[in-house]
Amino acid sequence: MVRIGIVGLPNAGKSTLFNALTRGAAQVASYPFTTIDPNVGVVPVPDERLDAIARITKPEKLTATTVEFVDIAGLVKGASRGEGLGNRFLGHIREVDAISHVVRCFEDPEVPHVSGRLDPVSDVETVELELILADLETVEKRREKTARMQKGGNKQYEEETALMDRLKGELERGRPARLVPMSCEERASVADLFLLTMKPVIYVANIGEDDPRDGAGRVRALAEWAAARADRAPVVVVSAKIESELLSLDRDEAMEYLRELGMEFSGLDRVVLAAYRALDLITFYTTKGQETRAWTLRRGSTAYEAAGKIHSDIQRGFIRAEVVRYDDLAAAGSFAEAREKGLLRLEGRDYVVQDGDIILFRFSEPSR
Repeated sequence: MVRIGIVGLPNAGKSTLFNALTRGAAQVASYPFTTIDPNVGVVPVPDERLDAIARITKPEKLTATTVEFVDIAGLVKGASRGEGLGNRFLGHIREVDAISHVVRCFEDPEVPHVSGRLDPVSDVETVELELILADLETVEKRREKTARMQKGGNKQYEEETALMDRLKGELERGRPARLVPMSCEERASVADLFLLTMKPVIYVANIGEDDPRDGAGRVRALAEWAAARADRAPVVVVSAKIESELLSLDRDEAMEYLRELGMEFSGLDRVVLAAYRALDLITFYTTKGQETRAWTLRRGSTAYEAAGKIHSDIQRGFIRAEVVRYDDLAAAGSFAEAREKGLLRLEGRDYVVQDGDIILFRFSEPSR
């Protein structure tokens, strides 16, 4: 399962956001390190296409694809040196696939800011610096190892040492590893380092209950800072407090409340989808028997790899995939009509699955 780590400075609203996302009960308080052991929750990915497919297939069971959010304790300046249990918390970040960085953009005299001054860009840079320093230590250790190994004249270690030197230099200049130009082979060679700043990131601007619009100066400053960077990481504006309050309302009441605040829909959906996109994930669908289901897949994956997501027996016995695009099925109105119009295609194991594909896998049953 895809794991998204929620990080940020203490009192930025991480646990409040986590509770709203997961309808959980993570402890929330206005002091640092409320969360020591990470809270974990599974969140369905919002998907209007799945609902539309269900109106055609009328299944007894409808299953959305999901992502896992991990609420990680607040990082402080000096975390890379162990300040504020930093080493422990940085270890939790190594275990996730992407980072959802909650940035405080709200004023609240009852919730003190750890530095005593509210500055979203400075807050982001503080956390990022600690991640960079932790990565720098990791790279230096690997560089020492490869330098020793290359004394035997092995070209592979010479190339790896050169890569470590390049990474080290960029990190020392304050550049996150994900922004360092590297070939696919080079990125694969450093994957086992689990560099913190190699992970995709989205910024969640946590605004106040009385400032639900995107035009606030603090949010604008954060968005401009993010847009100026090479990866142009998305900034999602959310009021974690408002989102928490919406949980106590039914759907119609919640939508009316959002309209009163000038918001079209919940910010939580945008957080989940932004995290999903940051990892370059796509969704494909299956409908068989009484269940219609959405599945997560890395963009560029094949039909054979998609079959393995469902069951190893389907992958081993793969014969072919019967595929219809979501838009084609929606226009046709039924599988029978789509088949009659020639919109269903037969694809082999090397077919690259596209976002929105609905797939029926044909496979040979394993012998018992």
